[in-house]
Amino acid sequence: MTDTNAEHDSADRPIFKALLTPHRSLGPRGFTILMAVVASVCFGYGIFFLSIGAWPVFGFLGLDVLLVYLAFKLNYRAGRMREEVSVSRLSVDIRKIAPSGRAAEHRFNPFWARFHVARHREIGITTMAVEGQGRSVPVGSFLNPDDRESFARAFGQALATAKAG
Repeated sequence: MTDTNAEHDSADRPIFKALLTPHRSLGPRGFTILMAVVASVCFGYGIFFLSIGAWPVFGFLGLDVLLVYLAFKLNYRAGRMREEVSVSRLSVDIRKIAPSGRAAEHRFNPFWARFHVARHREIGITTMAVEGQGRSVPVGSFLNPDDRESFARAFGQALATAKAG
């Protein structure tokens, strides 16, 4: 390997890499337990209403269980979204992967890239975006406030390091 190739490889080595994923507090086991409880409660009330002659309520309670199930399934599907962010001396790469698996890739020159952070006095960081070359790509919109702060600090330092060369 020549000196030029060695320099290029070290410049292309990531200074910073992050995989951003939405937080889901209820795991598969918790979801099963929750659905069992919801179904049991609705079934119990449904039997009561069925016994007093209000049979349509039984069907509506079954519909409630179905809607809760579908809402959680859609939420878990949205949780498959992720963003891969890396910074090297040669590029800032952002790869956004949708829940469907479709990926969109964005590449910026670190010397021209700016990291824009919008803050609210009470909430903290509300939006983050990498801007440059006439484009703006939002980053970490699904993160909670503490994770946004942590990511913004680490990414800002990595971008400054890349620019310092």
